[in-house]
Amino acid sequence: MKTFGFAGWSGSGKTTLIEQLIPRFVQRGLRVSLIKHAHHTFDVDHPGKDSYRHRHAGASEILVTSSRRWVLMHELRGTQEPSFDEQVKRISPCDLLLVEGFKFAPIPKLEVWRAETGEALLHPNDSHIVAVASDARVETKLPLLNLNDVEGISSFILKHLKMA
Repeated sequence: MKTFGFAGWSGSGKTTLIEQLIPRFVQRGLRVSLIKHAHHTFDVDHPGKDSYRHRHAGASEILVTSSRRWVLMHELRGTQEPSFDEQVKRISPCDLLLVEGFKFAPIPKLEVWRAETGEALLHPNDSHIVAVASDARVETKLPLLNLNDVEGISSFILKHLKMA
């Protein structure tokens, strides 16, 4: 399983880029999975649903399954968040694991940067960033990819991972 990450500030376009890349990888016959790290509280469950009621009653894990999908919700209930490596072990085998967030994970990453965020570039402080994708001119020694050239970014990632 090859792993490739995306780093950037909120509003830089990471999610949109990944959403455009996934179909290109799938069209090449790759099985693609994704880990997204949220820096805030999130919920995939809804008040009133059985699973929500059971979870809020105190269950540590709830697995909801159907003929179309399944999801496992695990409540940390004050315990430490699992490490990146522990989370990767939970992913079923695939060809390409994309990672959004986990800025400090020691994996190859593409920095997605837009001037509009008003934030500094990350790559000068992260040796795992292998290229920058932007819609602006960026001073960098790393490969600079056009953020709007999704096919070019897709090709770069596959070549970098030696999957092309």
